[in-house]
Order: sequence, then C-alpha cells, then structure tokens
Amino acid sequence: MATRAWIGISGWRYTPWRGEFYPPGLPQRDELSYAAERFPTIELNGSFYSLQRPEYYERWCEQVPRDFVFAVKGSRYITHMLRLRGVETALANFFASGLLVLEHKLGPLLWQLPPSLPLDEELLAAFLELLPRTTKDAAKLARRHDKRVKGRAYLRARSDLKLRHALEVRHPSFATPKLVDLLRKHGVSLVVADTAGRWPFLEDVTADFVYVRLHGDVKLYESGYTDAALERWAARIRAWRDGREPSAPKLVAPPQRRSKRRDVYVYFDNDIKVHAPYDAMSLAAKVEGMSHEEDDDEGFEPQARPLSRQTRLRPNA
Repeated sequence: MATRAWIGISGWRYTPWRGEFYPPGLPQRDELSYAAERFPTIELNGSFYSLQRPEYYERWCEQVPRDFVFAVKGSRYITHMLRLRGVETALANFFASGLLVLEHKLGPLLWQLPPSLPLDEELLAAFLELLPRTTKDAAKLARRHDKRVKGRAYLRARSDLKLRHALEVRHPSFATPKLVDLLRKHGVSLVVADTAGRWPFLEDVTADFVYVRLHGDVKLYESGYTDAALERWAARIRAWRDGREPSAPKLVAPPQRRSKRRDVYVYFDNDIKVHAPYDAMSLAAKVEGMSHEEDDDEGFEPQARPLSRQTRLRPNA
C-alpha cells in the first residue's frame, strides 16, 4: 500500500463548530459525514472517556467513505486510572467494546499517558507486551472481557489486519533514549505532540509510521497555527513521509538508518476556537504543495477530499 500523509481532526462533535465549520442547520447526526467529506481521517476520542458500543462503531463506519481511517484513542481507565498496572481485563473490555467493527477503517490506536505518570521502564514494557498486533490477536484478547461489556461485546475479526499503536507521553522523565529504544523494540510510535511547551516535544521516529498531535503552539487547545507555522509542519511531514529526518529534529536518541517511506497521521486538537478544521485543511494543501488559491484548480484534491464552497480555507486568526 502506498504511504501518505493522513491529516485530520481530533473529534468532530463540538458546539462552537456549529454554524461556523458546520453549515447552519446541519443536523448533528450528519456532522461526521460532513467532516469525513473533507478529511481522510479523524481521531475518535470518545473511546478515551468511556467504553463505546458496537452499534456506535457500526454507525460511524457507515457514515464515512470506504477509504477513510479512524484513529482510536485508548481508554483513560487504562492510562489514567489504572496507570498501566493490572490492565489485562481493561484492555480486553476495550477491544471487546466494538472497535473491531471498523475493520480496514481502523487506523492507529493512541495511548495518551497522564502528566503525573513518570517513566517506569519495566511497567511500560509490560504494557507494550500486552498490546495486540493484529485484529485477530485483538479479538482473542477481547474474549477475556468481564461483565462490563457482557451482552454487548464484539469479538470477531473478519480479516487479520495489522494494528498500529502510538504512545503520547507527558512527563519530562520520558525524554530519554531508554524510551526510544523501548518503543523501537515494540514497533510503537512515539507521538510528536505540539503542546505550547507544556509537555515534552520529541521527534524520534520509533515505528514504521509517525503520529502527530497538534494541540496549539502558543496556547494549548486554543491558538490557531500561522501560515508560517503550517509551512514548517508541512516540511516536517513530507520528510517523515519520504523516509527522511526533518531539519533540526528534536531527538533524544540517534536517528534510525532507513530510507523507506512512512505513513504520517496528523490530528489537530486546537478545537476551542474552531481552528482545528481550517488548520487541517490548510496543512493538507501545503503538504501536497498547493496554496490556498489553487484549491479550485482542476485535478487538485486535498487529501483526496474536495472542499465545498462553505469550507474554503479561511485566514488564521
């Protein structure tokens, strides 16, 4: 399969977006379909807050194009409450909750650690060992669920597809070569997280794909990205996609020796002031080497999704 840059948004159900990004009067039930016409991928974050249901995943799957990909955020019960300890049953419940319904539309799984959790190499290694690497493995793990999903578990994997995992760290103790070595051993991607300087910013490539979360570079979750900032991110994404290191990367370990192309998944999470969807569309155009004014040129399809007149790129605010 050809590698590419998958650029989208983290979540899609935000009240301030209604009447701004979403046209006035658009039913809430149609918001995912509307967003999926403009982005090839969305980070599904409701799974972080609670176990979803198979019928939810089925409905979401039906509302997006065939070649669409969902990144799915792992349960905070595992990462923030259990803090990676004794998580076998919780992992089984998570994988039994319905995400296997997505089949080929299931993209990377994101595991976000809390800022209060420091690096414990033994604990993290044990957690990484538990993560299933294929959908068949995930279905096998899901069968060990408990009563929390009894009667609503989805335990099938129609095809044996590869699963990708990404880890977002937020404690400064993770800025060490020991983390990079551990993630490379397990083929787990270290998330490149832009958090306005609040949490570690690391660009070490640790897997055969790169996962980027853009939370805002000036004010967390709130500030939009300037045109110059998006140009810089576009250059970095093209480098990662093409198998190169970007200019002056922030690394804590020696880079890998490789030249193979990679998939790059990028999600904007600066959603408070409705910057995320517009920044994502702008970045997608820049990665493809296209300016805003060229969006209407024949043959140009930003992220393979034509933009409607209602969602033309707006200036950064």
